[in-house]
Amino acid sequence: MESDSEMVALPLLPTPIESNYRACTIPYRFPSDNPKKATPTEISWIDLFLNSIPSFKDRAESDTTVPDAPVRAEKFAQRYAEILEDLKKDPESHGGPPDCILLCRIRELILRELGFRDIFKKVKDEENAKAISLFPEVVRLSDAIEDEGKRIENLVRGIFAGNIFDLGSAQLAEVFSKDGMSFLASCQNLVLRPWVIDDLDSFQARWIKNPWKKAVIFVDNSGADIILGILPFAREMLQILSKVLNGVILLKDENGQLMGVDTTNLLIANSGNDLPVIDLARVSQEVAYLSTDADLVILEGMGRGIETNLYAQFKCDSLKIGMVKHLEVAQFLGGRLYDCVIKYNEVQS
Repeated sequence: MESDSEMVALPLLPTPIESNYRACTIPYRFPSDNPKKATPTEISWIDLFLNSIPSFKDRAESDTTVPDAPVRAEKFAQRYAEILEDLKKDPESHGGPPDCILLCRIRELILRELGFRDIFKKVKDEENAKAISLFPEVVRLSDAIEDEGKRIENLVRGIFAGNIFDLGSAQLAEVFSKDGMSFLASCQNLVLRPWVIDDLDSFQARWIKNPWKKAVIFVDNSGADIILGILPFAREMLQILSKVLNGVILLKDENGQLMGVDTTNLLIANSGNDLPVIDLARVSQEVAYLSTDADLVILEGMGRGIETNLYAQFKCDSLKIGMVKHLEVAQFLGGRLYDCVIKYNEVQS
């Protein structure tokens, strides 16, 4: 994990950051709440993280890179459960009061302390291979759509479909392991519009005007989410943008092209974040430097764009896009489970 000295604020955030930016979308408590007593919202979210422990423990047990993985996985489950129960009794323990970033960070710290670097690596590798095999067909179908507005909507739907493949969600991980999922079928079977937050029409209209010169996209680092969702979207944007900054290593042919599109201006950078959520007040210096002159920031995925940063304001245009995969998030937004969010904010010059 990065040290604090290596992390800086994203320069696209309005200043002063302390009063203009809050990473977590859902408030677990308010100033009037008793600091020594967990709120109902805190308890419900702590229970959500408690319910995810068996799924994370199973992944850890099967990590062949770690000696005595089953024993260490059991220690992880016990230690994390103890800390979560402590937070129920005293919200200010363990660096609290809790929010989604703290609960994710504690989980990751315990895994790291026990020797686990990435408990999802094996399944990520497997899903990357599957996604790569599907990528040419997904791009071919997109390119066949002549109407630009419809093509943009198809690419957005692809992001939502890719977002379904969430190995951090205990419920979805169980469904995935039992039945598998079809990416193309998922694109067709999204909940009907209007979605719970639906700015697709205004985003389409702005895209067609070709207003942006450089975009920064915060994404997941593997699987259908990036390869079948964001990558076709970024490929399309490369044809109108001078630069797209991304967070993963992408597939290029020997000529440096991505299915016929030049990737010279596709820059790769590590955000400095290893959690499913992200606090943009703490990103890598590299991402901060490369983002300085971006005029569009995109946050993809429930963790990055809904549970955190949904209401974040930026100095430039912004797009938050993801699928709602926790009932608690759906209830907060007033939507349905597996509803979709596309929130576009345009900065008036």
